[in-house]
Amino acid sequence: MSDPKIFHLLQRAHSELFRASDLALRERHGIGTAQQAVLFSLLKRDGAAIGYLAKQLHMGKSGLTGLVDRMETAGLVRRETDPNDARSCKVFLKSKGRDLAEATLPTTRQVNATLIEAFDRGERATIERFLNFVAESSEAIVSTAVASGPTTPEFEQGSSER
Repeated sequence: MSDPKIFHLLQRAHSELFRASDLALRERHGIGTAQQAVLFSLLKRDGAAIGYLAKQLHMGKSGLTGLVDRMETAGLVRRETDPNDARSCKVFLKSKGRDLAEATLPTTRQVNATLIEAFDRGERATIERFLNFVAESSEAIVSTAVASGPTTPEFEQGSSER
């Protein structure tokens, strides 16, 4: 039996889970998973700076800024200039955003519970340990693989061979 193709399985699992979640959230609540993640982060730390949110959500600041722009237009959040740093802004939940976050939280908890219900306590600990390992070690794993892997010939810019 060959080893499972973990990289492919992780990509497939992520894509399918987030596609289904995004579709369900959009149909029922009019938001996507990225917006939900911002709302959940603000439930924990309302008034967080964009930089903090970007780090928490593993997003680029510019992408998150655009997302927050759309959320502000939708009346979910508001921004205020940071009184200690005029170059930075803080993001706050509006009541509509808080209500939406709280309305979607039970479904997210149910999805989490369903994802692990088929596994015993030991398997759950292994799954959690594995996913944390992947999250914390991805850069090193990929860098090592790239450094030790075969090289490919460089392609000249403008080459007609592709």
